[in-house]
Amino acid sequence: MESEKCRALLCAIDKGSITSAAEAMGYTISGISRMMASLENEIGFPLLRRGREGVTPTRECLRLLPTMRELVAQAEQCRQTAGELRGLVSGTIAIAAFSSVAAHWLPNMICRFQKDFPNIDFEVLMGDYPEIEQWVLQGRADYGFLHLPTRADLETVCLEEDELMVVLPPEHPLTQLEQVPVEALREEPFILLDKAGNRDRDIMQVFERSGVVPQVRFSTLDDYAVMSMVEHGLGVSILPQLILKRIPYHITLRPLAQPAYRKIGLAMRVGDTLSPAAKRFLEYLPYRDPEALFVK
Repeated sequence: MESEKCRALLCAIDKGSITSAAEAMGYTISGISRMMASLENEIGFPLLRRGREGVTPTRECLRLLPTMRELVAQAEQCRQTAGELRGLVSGTIAIAAFSSVAAHWLPNMICRFQKDFPNIDFEVLMGDYPEIEQWVLQGRADYGFLHLPTRADLETVCLEEDELMVVLPPEHPLTQLEQVPVEALREEPFILLDKAGNRDRDIMQVFERSGVVPQVRFSTLDDYAVMSMVEHGLGVSILPQLILKRIPYHITLRPLAQPAYRKIGLAMRVGDTLSPAAKRFLEYLPYRDPEALFVK
């Protein structure tokens, strides 16, 4: 079973169509189709369902996907190791991240990395915390940025404690305070960041520790929607500081009287071995001791 055919299959499944896979991999549509036909002939049963809306894996294919992802990852690692032995680091690094890390951390890190290693390509997968966990566990991503704590079957390291800030309309009375007690938010209409139907546990713990029940009037999974609603005077909120960088909204930020934080960490599969390129990238993370990370 050729790794390139498996890579084409995985790309078609991840992107939902043969056409998109061809564009991403630099093949013609007919070239990807021939690889799929050859792979199905070798396997002995259909791997893809083809319809008007694209392609989806068959039930039998779903059982093969973990093994195929492992095969593709090992082939990529072999290619990168061979490149290092030739004195040329090359390959692709797949990183899963949530929006604020992707917007405020990754561009600078990737820019600095590519000045040293211009032959490395990147695939950045954007998602919420459960999606990132799954991408890392499936081998779809080399590693992922996550909120800690996370699943026990992921190996993690904490990169930063991101302070939670009170977000207020610009003329709100609480803007007169240098720090805002949680009790002062008790009667305020609250706008809650609600990721994928899961209330942000860090924010809810802020209230629980103070014995305060927030008056949640609105909830949304979009960070910027929260800020826009606060700007328009619909309520107040609490958001992590990283989200609040370079924002276009007219809002006022205040720290909590009792500081609270969310922990941002990096996660990979337990026992996994990173490719040479993925190992090198760890040196560019915002972490005081790269040697203490996952380099093996």
